[in-house]
This record gives sequence, C-alpha cells and structure tokens, in this order.
Amino acid sequence: MPAKKLVEYLDNHSIRYLTLEHSPAFTAQEVAESAHVRGHRLAKTVILDIDNSLAMFVLPASYRVDIDSLKRSIQVCKLEICTEQQFKDLFPSCEPGALPPFGNLYGMDVYVAETLSSEPEITFCSGTHSELIQMSYADFVRLVQPILIKHGAYPIGATPPKMHRQGLHFH
Repeated sequence: MPAKKLVEYLDNHSIRYLTLEHSPAFTAQEVAESAHVRGHRLAKTVILDIDNSLAMFVLPASYRVDIDSLKRSIQVCKLEICTEQQFKDLFPSCEPGALPPFGNLYGMDVYVAETLSSEPEITFCSGTHSELIQMSYADFVRLVQPILIKHGAYPIGATPPKMHRQGLHFH
C-alpha cells in the first residue's frame, strides 16, 4: 500500500494517478525491470545533505548522481549523498529505499534531473518496495515545485562528465 500521507495529498489535490504493483525489488534498476518500466522513465529519489540541510534529488533509475556537477549546478559548499541511517526516521510510513519524490511533504527542497522533464508522466516508488505511482509530470511539478537541474546526473555505464577547469588569465 502506498504511503498514506502521499495518497491523501494526491487525493486532496484531485490528482489522477495509477498505482502499479510489481514483485518486491530493492534497487531502482530491479524495480524498473520488475514493473516493466524503462529505467529512464522511472524516477528514483536520493537524499542529499546540502550544506547541512536534507534535500531530495530525483533522477532516472538508469542514472547516477554526479556529485561534482550537481554541487556546481546548485552552487553550494557541501553536498553529500546520505545513508539510509541518516534519514530513515523522517519517513516513518515509507520503507527504506522506497521514498516518493515529494520532499515538500517533509519540508525538503526537491531537485529534479532535467531529463525527467521530457516525459509526459513520472513514475516513482510509492513508499513500498512493491508498488509504484504514475502521474502526470505537469501535476508533479505543480504540487512539488521542484528545482530543475541540467547537470547533476549521468547514465549508468557512461563515463562521468569531466570537470572543466576555468583558466586563470592575468593581465
């Protein structure tokens, strides 16, 4: 069953959504395979410590976080991926590792990889390891008001983007 807080929120805002059941899976790639959803269409949620505040980064299941690019994109000093131990108590109605990308329900900023914005729908974990929610991407943006990030993730199997050094010019 999806997280009660999320379902109530969607229902209270008259959002149309589908729940998709699948066999239990624990990594984003396993979830995509089990639910028969392409990895670039399934959103996974990563919790970040950004300058000592927690935030969500939502990216395709088939992508990895590029810490250096993300740090430059959002212009912060400190950015780290949190372990489940660091945030599990904040989401009591969710199974660890199955967080829906609704940080607004928990007072968290939400950053979204731009690649997800090209899809008409967004599909994500509902708070369990055996159910997904699919809804309109436009409705997701309207409710969550995420910050769109162009650089901060890259496809699994690809080489991480190289850091570009800015040349110093002395006159």
